[in-house]
Amino acid sequence: MIRFLPKSATILSLCLLTVACGSAPPVPEDQYFRLQAVYAAEPMASPALPGTIEVDRFVADGLTSERPIVYSEAGKPNQVKAYHYQFWTQPPTVMLRDELVSFLRAAKISDSVVTPEMRVKADYALTGKIKHLEQVAMKSGYRTILEIELGLRNPGTGKLLFLDSYRLENDAGGASVAAAVESLNTALSIVYADFLSSISKL
Repeated sequence: MIRFLPKSATILSLCLLTVACGSAPPVPEDQYFRLQAVYAAEPMASPALPGTIEVDRFVADGLTSERPIVYSEAGKPNQVKAYHYQFWTQPPTVMLRDELVSFLRAAKISDSVVTPEMRVKADYALTGKIKHLEQVAMKSGYRTILEIELGLRNPGTGKLLFLDSYRLENDAGGASVAAAVESLNTALSIVYADFLSSISKL
């Protein structure tokens, strides 16, 4: 009897543990999203900025620079949070840089548009800072905010050729992260088109 009780207790504990594990809800599956900027116009007949443009990795502060997708509430503009299980495919500092490279190449703004990894002598250096990239919960629905600072300089002389900030707030069309990503995609295409228009006039 002395030997039987511990075995019974062990079996009972295992049974209870199995039942508890069987009733636990499944862990949500990770989801990954990418941002894409679409160049919808015709390529330039001749480069507005002849030579080579080097686009450096963007910079961003705190949560905005990380892969979890960020959101905030309209009544708490100074507080941001990150979703669980909802990620960008790359850090936004890399993803937005790469999308700008593709956008400028499609527009044929320059003879070549490269990243620093190419290790070539560039005629222009392009930098960017992500200030806002988030979904915002409003009382009347959901919106997104995209704000980017973009600058262009001459790497040889250090002369600043262009610097401006672009901010767009769009209706997200729904509460889902997927809806927010679609809204941010639209905003990114508009911001890059506006930037392209500005530097084409230099």
